[in-house]
Amino acid sequence: MHAILLFLAAFAALVAAPLHARESEAAAARIVAVGDLHGDYEAWEDIARQAALIDEEGRWSGAETVLVQLGDITDRGPDSLRIIRHLQSLGQQAEAAGGSVTVLLGNHEAMNVIGDLRYVDPGEYEAFRDDSSEARREATWKANREALEAFYKQRQPELSSDEMRDMWFAETPLGMLEHRRAWRPGGELGIWAASLPAVAKVGRTLFVHGGLSEEMTREPIDMLNDRHEYALGSGEAIDRGILEAPLGPLWYRGNVRREEPAPDDPPRLSREQELATILSRYDADRLLVAHTPSVSGIVTDLGGRLIRVDTGISSHYGGPRSFLVIEGGVLTAHEKDRDGSWKSRALDPEQEEPVQ
Repeated sequence: MHAILLFLAAFAALVAAPLHARESEAAAARIVAVGDLHGDYEAWEDIARQAALIDEEGRWSGAETVLVQLGDITDRGPDSLRIIRHLQSLGQQAEAAGGSVTVLLGNHEAMNVIGDLRYVDPGEYEAFRDDSSEARREATWKANREALEAFYKQRQPELSSDEMRDMWFAETPLGMLEHRRAWRPGGELGIWAASLPAVAKVGRTLFVHGGLSEEMTREPIDMLNDRHEYALGSGEAIDRGILEAPLGPLWYRGNVRREEPAPDDPPRLSREQELATILSRYDADRLLVAHTPSVSGIVTDLGGRLIRVDTGISSHYGGPRSFLVIEGGVLTAHEKDRDGSWKSRALDPEQEEPVQ
C-alpha cells in the first residue's frame, strides 16, 4: 500500500461542481433519517422506496421531505459510487420539489480522501474501471518504476524486476488509480466530501455521524463544519487532525457508551451531562447519531434525547434495513424484518433500549 501512495499525488484531479444540501434550522414537516449504507445500493433503494422518497424509476417522490443520510456511504460494500451518484441526483430533484437532501460527512468518506483504504471493497475500485484502465496502470508502472523498485528492494532485496511488477499490479487492481484520483483532496469526490457538513441541525434535531463531545462543541456548527471542510482540502501543509480526532464528530462514540478511563485521563462529563450541555448549546431537543451499529434496530436512549439510527443496514453487517421519520413531533422507526415485511413503531422515551 505504501508503494501505491508514492505516486498517487502525481495524478491530476477530476474536478466537478459538488452537489449537497446544507443544514437548515428551519422546521420541516417531514424528516427521514438514514444511517450507514456502506456500499449496499440494494438496501438503500429498498429504504428510499419504503420511505416514499423515490418512485419506481428512482426519481424523487418525497415532495417537501427533508432526507438526512448520516454518512458512511463508502467502504465495506461495492456500490458506494452508485449511491453517491443517486443521492447527488436526488438532491437536485428534491430542491425543485421543495424538499432537500443532506448527506453528512462520515469517518469513512474522510478515510477515502486521506488515503486510508483498509476497508475499500474490491467492487468500489471496479466501479471506477474504464476502457483505459489497463493502459493507465501499465503507464503508471513505467513512469514510477524506479521509485517503486527501490521501495520493494528495500523490503525484499531478492525480488526480481518482474516479481516487483507482478506484486505492484496485484496491489493495484484495475480502477484503483481512477478511484484515488477521484477521492484524493482536490479530486471530484474529494471536493464533494469536503462540501458535506459534519453536523446538521434541522428544526429542533441535531444530526451527526459519530457523536458530539463537549470538548468539540464549544463553537458554532458552521465553524465546526468549516474546520472539516478545510481539513479535507488539498495541500501538504493542511492539518487533518480533526478528521481522526477521537472526540471529533466523525469518530466519537461517547454519546452511546464510555470506555473505562485511564488513570491519567482528565475528568469528563457523564453521558447525561454531556448531552444536556450540547443540546443546550445548540438549542436542540435531541441528537441523532450513526456510526455505532445496533443490529437489533433503531435505539432511543437518555430519555429520548439520543437516537441511534445505524442498524447495520448493509449486507456486510446483516442488520435490518431501517429509517427514522420525524413528523408532527412524533418519531417513528421503520425496520424490515427477516421475513421481508416492514414494521413501524413509535419511539417511546419511557421504554428505552439497552445500550449495546
